[in-house]
Amino acid sequence: MTVVRSTPRIAAVIGSPVVHSLSPVIHQAAFDAAGVAWTYTAFEIAPGQAEAALRSMRVLRLAGLSVTMPHKSDVARLVDRLDPAARALDSVNTVSWDGDDLVGSSTDGAGFVASLVDAGVDVGDARVAVIGAGGAARSVIDALSRVGVRSISVLNRTPDRAEQAATLARTASVGIESDISRADIVVNATSVGMGVEVASSGPDDLPCDPALLRAGQVVADLVYHPLETAWMSAATAVGARTVDGLGMLVHQAALQQHAWIGHRPDTSAMRAAAVAELAARQNTAR
Repeated sequence: MTVVRSTPRIAAVIGSPVVHSLSPVIHQAAFDAAGVAWTYTAFEIAPGQAEAALRSMRVLRLAGLSVTMPHKSDVARLVDRLDPAARALDSVNTVSWDGDDLVGSSTDGAGFVASLVDAGVDVGDARVAVIGAGGAARSVIDALSRVGVRSISVLNRTPDRAEQAATLARTASVGIESDISRADIVVNATSVGMGVEVASSGPDDLPCDPALLRAGQVVADLVYHPLETAWMSAATAVGARTVDGLGMLVHQAALQQHAWIGHRPDTSAMRAAAVAELAARQNTAR
């Protein structure tokens, strides 16, 4: 295997809390699979300390940063330049070097689109219903608008937030429940169902009434713990195709590595490492 870069370097994720992040496992698996002599770690950075973290990156010449909550908006104001998605979202999840400049990017939405493509889903000219209007939903809406989907219906319990999220895309608008049934792709971009096993789930663990789903749809969940959520199970029961949330996590990380080393990593190795880590954590919790 060709070594992409042999000089040892350090990349990291910053956030609070960050102890449960899968990023170290996913990124290290990719570095190891590619023969890259990099180490990836996690730094617990308290709220309000993003500026100090970026200053440390400059001083220590850290190879790259992944950024998670609560620092995404702060970092967007601290880097030297933003990519188009990060500028539109006012949110950065990736910091990379361009000469002496720090560039802030947002790979979450593009990672979601890549996970659909990887699953064999044709996103072109699709009608999409997005449930949720938070940060994850906004990144998905922005990315879908960049790949030319036909329409995006945004559904949220708070209409004002749905309206704000819909402004990210010319083809997006505030949706109604029936849009879910009409959609080609339905996305749960909320945290509903997180940490809830199918056997112990109830109606409150579903982002919408599963009767709105239909056979032939693609139903995606951004939740990846558990891998099969109650939402995924309900979609399968009506004959829909499902795309789990781990795909987005893996592919956004792959895009981060591309920004850092100019090489698209082995996403199968990244996913395998994440699945193994999730299984280990589940066994430990029992």
